Amino acid sequence: MTARRTGTATPPFRAVVTDVDGTLTGPDRRLDVRAIAAVRKLEAREIPVVLATGNVLPIALALHRSLGLTGPIVAENGGLVYRRADGADLVERLADRRVALRAFRSLREAGLPVRRLFTDRWRESEVALETTVAVGRIRRALAAQGLEVDAIPTGYAIHLMERGTGKLPGLERALRPMGLSPGDCVVLGDGDNDAAMLRASGFGVSFASGSPGARRAARYVARASFAEGFVEGLKASGLLAD
Repeated sequence: MTARRTGTATPPFRAVVTDVDGTLTGPDRRLDVRAIAAVRKLEAREIPVVLATGNVLPIALALHRSLGLTGPIVAENGGLVYRRADGADLVERLADRRVALRAFRSLREAGLPVRRLFTDRWRESEVALETTVAVGRIRRALAAQGLEVDAIPTGYAIHLMERGTGKLPGLERALRPMGLSPGDCVVLGDGDNDAAMLRASGFGVSFASGSPGARRAARYVARASFAEGFVEGLKASGLLAD
């Protein structure tokens, strides 16, 4: 049985940060109407919602606009940060894609049959691989070649990123112009790539469907899974009424 931790939340929190796949969606990666309703309620109360996703910026931006969100976007696992300022779209790149591309080529040269995702054509800061090769094999090959690259599994892909980058540094950068830190936020996520954000947050939420790393890092682990757990977690934080 999944543990349910109900550590006391300390609202008012000033923003909500959420992963997308497995968090706003069901297991089939389709957006859940319950999650849509929840984020719209938050925005109607002027609580900005920040997307923090491993997906590419074009997909995240389309979702951001369709949901009517006002917070910034952390895309590509923290490699890109997007925000609106003075009527302009601003994008900051926090990781060097050339490092990830060199690592990808090295893996291929080492004989690993790694394949890039279809969406990799739009990535600017990392390389995302299909889950056809175990992440342990990829990490061992990178270490053997002395490459300063992290291989980050999300359950949907394996992301090659310049070491020292990730969702938490991206989130910290995204929140800075708002005068906020992760400690001011409720953070919700289901993957190992969300764990650092969950630990740094004011109230971290994962779900029954979350990875072991995400559940360990969260302050509250919902009994429910996926988007249903997202709504449960927001209620536990005090930001969403029953």
